[in-house]
Amino acid sequence: MTRAYSECYLDDAMNNLGEAVDYAVNSCALTADEFMEMFLTSGYAGQFASGVAKVISGLSGSELVLCVLEASGKALAKIPAPRLEYDCSPEYWSGYILAYFQWSTGMPFRDILKALPISEIVRMYPALHEASERKAADVFADRIRRSVTATRLQTVRRASGMSQRTLSERSGVSLRSIQQYEQGTKDINKAAAVSLLSLARTLGCRVEDIMEITSFGDLSVSDGGPGGDDDSSETHWV
Repeated sequence: MTRAYSECYLDDAMNNLGEAVDYAVNSCALTADEFMEMFLTSGYAGQFASGVAKVISGLSGSELVLCVLEASGKALAKIPAPRLEYDCSPEYWSGYILAYFQWSTGMPFRDILKALPISEIVRMYPALHEASERKAADVFADRIRRSVTATRLQTVRRASGMSQRTLSERSGVSLRSIQQYEQGTKDINKAAAVSLLSLARTLGCRVEDIMEITSFGDLSVSDGGPGGDDDSSETHWV
């Protein structure tokens, strides 16, 4: 795919957005979601995604935050001093990996954050911060695909006219499990065989009709960048 800006700017872009989120949260007392909403509405997200050199490389992370705040009419009464070094905080990592994901997929920031809010990315830090950028991006792509596409179980259930509660009562599978399967927070492909068979029989379909495909469809992460197509668990961002 054709990317908005050269890979030679990618490290700067990733580090700067990481610094920006960290500075906004830990120095300016904003929430990560508040900052990202201003990042979007100020127009800086669009410039960042388009590869405007001044935005992705010419400004430091703290300078980017101040520009976003000013453009949003939220200038601070007292400007916190920029940090000289940024440790590997959850906030830093979330901005860092978000920049990589946006560059590698070409998705607009608004579309990414609508499906996967920055606060959710921050919560992924314990599980993913030691993975390669490519692996983390694959997880993001899967989560986004699941959030914008009805699961097969949900599609079949709706076509049958059953509510989640009715399906639970008739199949013997807990309501909570059915909700989690349909939300994509629990992998139906790893469900017990007896649960799959019971759901399929209750819905009058084949087991494979309610299991999920493993490909991402049109949403894919392009090779390239610091994560490349490396399958190791080496951390590239520290």
